Amino acid sequence: MLARLSSDVRQYLLVTGNYWAFTLTDGALRMLVVLHFHQLGYSPLQVAMLFLFYEIFGVITNLVGGWLGAQLGLNRTMNIGLAMQVIALSMLLVPSTLLTVPWVMAAQALSGIAKDLNKMSAKGSIKLLVPGEAQGTLYRWVAALTGSKNALKGIGFFLGGALLTTVGFRAAVAAMAIGLALVWLSSLALLKRDLGKAKHKPKFRDLLSKSRAINLLSAARMFLFGARDVWFVVALPVFLAQSLGWDFWQVGGFLAAWVIGYGLVQSLAPYVTGRRGGEVPDGRAAFGWATLLAIIPAVMAALLAREYAAQAVLIIGLMVFGVLFAINSSLHSYLIVSYASEDGVSLDVGFYYMANALGRLLGTVLSGWVFQLAGLGACLAISALFIAVAAAISLALPRHAAPEPSVPA
Repeated sequence: MLARLSSDVRQYLLVTGNYWAFTLTDGALRMLVVLHFHQLGYSPLQVAMLFLFYEIFGVITNLVGGWLGAQLGLNRTMNIGLAMQVIALSMLLVPSTLLTVPWVMAAQALSGIAKDLNKMSAKGSIKLLVPGEAQGTLYRWVAALTGSKNALKGIGFFLGGALLTTVGFRAAVAAMAIGLALVWLSSLALLKRDLGKAKHKPKFRDLLSKSRAINLLSAARMFLFGARDVWFVVALPVFLAQSLGWDFWQVGGFLAAWVIGYGLVQSLAPYVTGRRGGEVPDGRAAFGWATLLAIIPAVMAALLAREYAAQAVLIIGLMVFGVLFAINSSLHSYLIVSYASEDGVSLDVGFYYMANALGRLLGTVLSGWVFQLAGLGACLAISALFIAVAAAISLALPRHAAPEPSVPA
């Protein structure tokens, strides 16, 4: 059956399979580290700091990784990412006495580099596998890849907890390292050698995007993801555990379910943002959806300040936030791939995801600091402010002169 598919579709399936396998181990590894160090007595804030290098190196990797992708080809950067994740997992197989905080932070730094090389390669590859005029198809392929990634990341949260309970930390990490190593070997053999390699070799100074549209979209993306992580990374799980009395498994299960639902909505975003009318989204759509999203954390912060039932406010509010945030994220993911130049696509995609990683880093730091100073309501208020800034930036993004015809997949 696979033999009857076109070469581009087979490459798309291979890229997606690589991305899925990596994402599953990434989500599982995060939960394994969180649970294991929680069992060792670390506070939620201390556990969160284990991932600081993960985010910092994500910023650097997305910037430099785009240049590497254009120089070497996206097949090589994807395979390098898979190999580095295998090494990061292997670093955690040392005896427990050597599993110190600096060692785990170093492993997480390597994992952060691997994750962003893999993501940049996957998103950039799709641009090259879809004809330039097939924007409707491109949007659906990007949405499917992005949405399935986040759903699998949530499943990875469950997988990490289940493996830790059944086989223990080291055996769980070893199983993931072996599985991902097999995926890496398959990718080395099957992925196109010249995928994404720029015809004109970019210089290192070309790392910064010269496209106004990509610079604007990158700035909007930074504030969008800072708005999510300012409450999601530290503030929410600590609040659920300390203020609402949820046990750790309830907290982990809720976050995993939220991420899975978020990923499923991302996959359906093309059907929500205009495809029925034969349109693909533009800057006008990015502004509208961001404006709608900004209302949710603002309302949640106001309700918490008035001491309404916190559990109901959070569960209902975060369900609505998750749906709207997923649509915003999927829309952004399409726009960057659409705006990117085909020759050296990884430079543009890498720069954009550098801004994404910078937003996550900003949100992670603020999540712990603001929560300690002023509580979850203040984190939600900052989230609303950040989204409003993203919406304002989106006003300057390019707009279509007229709806484009839908192109069948």
